[in-house]
Amino acid sequence: MRDPDGLIARAGVRGDPDRDQHFLVDDRVLDRLPTYLEDGEAPRASDTASGDPPRAEIDADTSHVLEIGGGTGALTDRLLAVADEVTVVERDRTLAGFLREEFADAIDEGRLTVIEGDALEVDLPEFTASVSNLPYGVSSEITFQLLPEERPLVLMFQQEFAERMVADPGTSEYGRLSVSTQHYAEPELVETVPKEAFSPPPAVESAVVRLVPRDPDYEIDDEEFFLRFVKALFTQRRKTVRNGIRNTAHITSLEDPDAVVDAADEALLRKRPDAMTPAEFAQLATLAIEVGEPTA
Repeated sequence: MRDPDGLIARAGVRGDPDRDQHFLVDDRVLDRLPTYLEDGEAPRASDTASGDPPRAEIDADTSHVLEIGGGTGALTDRLLAVADEVTVVERDRTLAGFLREEFADAIDEGRLTVIEGDALEVDLPEFTASVSNLPYGVSSEITFQLLPEERPLVLMFQQEFAERMVADPGTSEYGRLSVSTQHYAEPELVETVPKEAFSPPPAVESAVVRLVPRDPDYEIDDEEFFLRFVKALFTQRRKTVRNGIRNTAHITSLEDPDAVVDAADEALLRKRPDAMTPAEFAQLATLAIEVGEPTA
């Protein structure tokens, strides 16, 4: 495997925190990341907290792996070792040019494609899985672009963000991000990553989250409304759901929020949003569509 520090030296660049560039340089972390696409026996980092629940079983299709934010190619190199084909998206022109030069053989073999551009603006290819050290400033937007594709994802986030993704109802970390993420996938924080694993070190600790696509145990007729409804109620997270529904009609576009309150189960109405499961949000959102007369 290519040495991360050697790649940075050959590229002649330095990470730029102002541009959200923090290159992952810890060989051990880099080597582990692709293993999280394997089944439940893939190794955990030695510092992962004990007592965690068993990992979800997964055996991802690695015929075409997508990497967002290729940097100098340390992770790209590891992905080429396990995938039939890799597409890497890199917004920095200098780094995209370096990747084409450094991995010219893989490109000539048709195993690597380098797309220069912003992942939120370019057309992403069909892919079977993604492993990425995301730019933290746009990690949420990129994640929710990838999640609807229903593919296994192994993504690096700021630790606080990762903990909110995997949080359970009734915890302080549980919120809109938790519900929205868990609507699409079963998220699992598989590894925490110290600042020193990056060059330059970021200001915060990081974490790797594995997201396994799942079929929700509920049905949603209007996913856009469901996500908007969740967002609305969490703007009122310290109020009861009853008050939240009434106070957020300007967000949900409900013409008759009182009709929703009148028809809803009293036990749900007494809860606060941070105590509600995704299925309970779906139940209320479905009811809101049926009786609340949303206009958009």
